[in-house]
Amino acid sequence: MASQLQTSCRASWWTIGVCILAAALFPGLQAQIVLVNDTVSGFIGTDVVLHCSFTNPLPNVKITQVTWQKVTNGTKQNVAIYNPAMGVSILPPYKERVTFRNPSFKDGTIQLSRLELEDEGVYICEFATFPTGNRESQLNLTVLAKPTNRMEGTTRPLIAKSGRTEKILVATCISSNGKPPSTVTWDTKLKGEAEFQEIRNSNGTITVISRYRLVPSREAHRQQLMCVVNYQLDRFTDSITLNVQYEPEVTIEGFDGNWFLNRKDVKLICKSDANPPAHTYEWKLPNGTLPGSVEIQNNTIYFKGPVSYSVAGTYICEASNAIGTRSGLVEVNVTDKPLPQGAVGGIIGIVGGVIAAALILGVAVTVFIVYRRQQKDRTEADHDLIDLPPSHKPAPPPKRKQELKSHLTAEDIQVVHLDNMKHEEELQKLPLQPPYYDMAASEPSAYTDKLVRGAEGSEHPPQPHCFHPVSLTPWQKTPYPAFHVTAKPDIPPHHPPGFCSKAFLSNYWPGRAC
Repeated sequence: MASQLQTSCRASWWTIGVCILAAALFPGLQAQIVLVNDTVSGFIGTDVVLHCSFTNPLPNVKITQVTWQKVTNGTKQNVAIYNPAMGVSILPPYKERVTFRNPSFKDGTIQLSRLELEDEGVYICEFATFPTGNRESQLNLTVLAKPTNRMEGTTRPLIAKSGRTEKILVATCISSNGKPPSTVTWDTKLKGEAEFQEIRNSNGTITVISRYRLVPSREAHRQQLMCVVNYQLDRFTDSITLNVQYEPEVTIEGFDGNWFLNRKDVKLICKSDANPPAHTYEWKLPNGTLPGSVEIQNNTIYFKGPVSYSVAGTYICEASNAIGTRSGLVEVNVTDKPLPQGAVGGIIGIVGGVIAAALILGVAVTVFIVYRRQQKDRTEADHDLIDLPPSHKPAPPPKRKQELKSHLTAEDIQVVHLDNMKHEEELQKLPLQPPYYDMAASEPSAYTDKLVRGAEGSEHPPQPHCFHPVSLTPWQKTPYPAFHVTAKPDIPPHHPPGFCSKAFLSNYWPGRAC
């Protein structure tokens, strides 16, 4: 059992604890451990160090040899040997590339220079001891290969044609001989599609190829297409600008809608968007020949002399390049008089006014909704106050001074005669409305108590009501009294009610009594 554990304890760093525990359970081991790195990696052409050390040897244990081996197709192949008596020995094909860093009974570390893809594999570090036997541990060596990246644009001309739907190859991005494989993407605003392919090479590397395809169009011209390759922490980018050929797109400028009789210096210009540029322009009318007063210079037609009705019509311009020919047209109208200069400005003003009105209406609706919501909240709050019990209701607001007054009495009324003539036969009795007192008050107040006391126990007892004739002029036929009534605002509230008084009779009906 102890012998089996001694052989299996080929320690990597994470197994140290397990081996120490096993040595404690089996004292024969005495924690004899071979320490190596689990995994080592390096790029082709670089140097790597394979660490190996022997820990805690017994005092009576003798190390006889340190050996490095590589596992190839299930068999062990010697790489390097250190023997204290015979020295260091490096075997082919590693003779020129492997060295011991500091050979000793405790350290068997080696350096492998100029890594090759064939160096990848499992390596074993073994210590031969006497009399306990051999101790070993293994590690995995991974060889990385940086890819070679490039981007290629198609050599086939990109030609945009109307009605074309076939996608053609635009560019190719290649990341070759990488290990592990790269990640290839495209960065562009173009509306194309990418396809990917991986090729495993015989030496273990991988080549990634991505092809970008699209339908050539006028919009794709001068657009950028970028290839992006990511490998480990490295990033590679390359880009091309598409050159798409297309036939001319024609527009005619110069007619502003305000060609009138006798206007001078007018012209029409034929403009085209084309790749390659248009090399030929041709002007014509659909149903006739051009007026004799015109002069054509390349893409411009000049109208000599003042404008007349003869220049009106439909003008067609045809532009041609190596891809094709396209045309554009404009309808020229001639008016008697020039159009008002403010016509366009007036339209713009109307549109601006409509927009402003819409904005104002929107603000008004918003304000109205907010106001209604506030009113609703205030009404709900008032309802909450009404529903409170009497002990919790707020006190009513104090009455204004004018509400504390009694109804008008006889002395509160001033009568102004419009005419001193009196005729007994046209006398009219005017009943005066007796004073009204609200006796249904829910709560007594000092004012109502004073009124009651004044009526019952004051030194001015209430006077009886009476009706007196009012004289009318002979020519006055109206049944209404010929005087104006005004109220005195400063009548004391304790004045006893009643219409008749000595002062009133002495001023307006002398010699009469109530």
